[in-house]
Amino acid sequence: MAYRTVPVFARIPGNKLPGYDHLVPPGRVPEERELIPTRATFSSRNAKFTLAYGLSRSPMARIYIKTYGCQMNERDSEQVAQMLVARGHVLTSQEEEADVVLLNTCSVRDLAEQKALGKMGMLGSLSRQRPIVFGFLGCMAQSRGESLLRSVPHLNLVVGTQKFHRVADYVDQALAHQIERRQDFGETSTSLVEFSRADDLRFSIVDIDDEAGSQNSIRDHSLTSTQVTSFVSIMQGCNMHCTFCIVPYTRGAERSRPIPEIVEEVRWLVSRGVREVTLLGQIVNLYGRHEFPKQEDKSPFVQLLEAVHGISGVERIRFTSPHPIGFRSDLIEAFERLPKLVEHIHLPLQSGSNRVLKRMHRTYTSEKYLALVDSIRGRCPEMAITTDIIVGFPGETEEDYLQTRQLVDQVGFDNAFVFKYSTRKNTPAAEMADQVPEPVKEERNHDLLNVVNSWAKRRGEAFVGREPEILCEGPSKTNPDRLMGRTRGNKIVVFEGSERHLGQLFPVRINRSTGYTLYGDPAIFS
Repeated sequence: MAYRTVPVFARIPGNKLPGYDHLVPPGRVPEERELIPTRATFSSRNAKFTLAYGLSRSPMARIYIKTYGCQMNERDSEQVAQMLVARGHVLTSQEEEADVVLLNTCSVRDLAEQKALGKMGMLGSLSRQRPIVFGFLGCMAQSRGESLLRSVPHLNLVVGTQKFHRVADYVDQALAHQIERRQDFGETSTSLVEFSRADDLRFSIVDIDDEAGSQNSIRDHSLTSTQVTSFVSIMQGCNMHCTFCIVPYTRGAERSRPIPEIVEEVRWLVSRGVREVTLLGQIVNLYGRHEFPKQEDKSPFVQLLEAVHGISGVERIRFTSPHPIGFRSDLIEAFERLPKLVEHIHLPLQSGSNRVLKRMHRTYTSEKYLALVDSIRGRCPEMAITTDIIVGFPGETEEDYLQTRQLVDQVGFDNAFVFKYSTRKNTPAAEMADQVPEPVKEERNHDLLNVVNSWAKRRGEAFVGREPEILCEGPSKTNPDRLMGRTRGNKIVVFEGSERHLGQLFPVRINRSTGYTLYGDPAIFS
């Protein structure tokens, strides 16, 4: 049996160990499962502490992780990656060299599921070259569970949305199983498929059970040396039960993290150079409504915003994704009181038809939505507003669609994500009569995108000649020879710069706009 020695965490004040303090935010107490009895004792000037070591049966593995879906999925994947690296494994961006392939999945639309299934099917050919551990994580894993083992013959792991903190354990178990099988059947057997055929036994783990406290497990980060922005998960789950949405079934009920834990996480991020944080939740502005009381007529979410705002070194605060019913007066007023809270709100609309909104169970009307937009812009005229819209919801008539189109034109969104309705199992909308034909959905989608693009162009052109402040995040994804940053209103700005601009806040004179991207004049850089 092959063993290796790997460092884990020790219980000392602040969790600070020489060479290991980057692995876990200060203040976090390691879980018992992270501590392995084999120990070596060290002394420092301030304390005597014990560094725990453990024997792992699995070899160092190259891990390939691909993420589908929203920012929360990206944040979950980061947590998984951090825990695997802490075990001594290494990440790879090259799927063909991976020993472990993990796909973190999305179930919001059928297309996302089909992409993940297709990708996993293609990657299965890699196991003909050498043993590989294959795993589905996240929302599709949660919704489909054990059935995925039957549809994907080479799949080993199916891990749901409340079990991301268990993935590293399950990967190590799968790798250890491979070692045992290789020893049982000899080094000439190089394919996991061959191992399985030998006794018709496939190693597999399916874990999609609920777990209390899982919202507190997404807390660790893997930062690059120049990273200045970061997502912070503040809650999990959703209680809204919109009739088109599968999230309450894949993410569970609302569960929020305590404010002090979130504050400590943000402080740790700032100490590593992060200057902008985005608070994440399925309905983020309903944070803590079941766990924490109001104080001075402020919701728990506004209390959290104030706490994060008070952290020295935080320059910008964003949040996503909210619900219109969570925008009460205390939150709208916070945009005036808290200068670090940027002028950008993502405000999902879904439909401009009251009849359709009622069928969607959205709990507001188009009139209330417009009144909310007016209230926000009345307080903050520079507010950038983006949204989500679904076209072709069951029963949506041409008149319903035209009401949506009119509202979108009336608001003039900075950007909008337009989706054609996709049936999702276990949702009420999937069983509704009057499903809209695909050609009609396509036509409405194309038409509405024209309206959205027209407004994006107008909003972008308004920046030409102005000098908005940007935070430089690094090289542009579309043009690596240039740098990119974002305005407070979340507009992407591409410009020619140098290393000294990385991570800095400074104004850029905008000389050109393509609608969704602004281009700056390097001549004015300080």
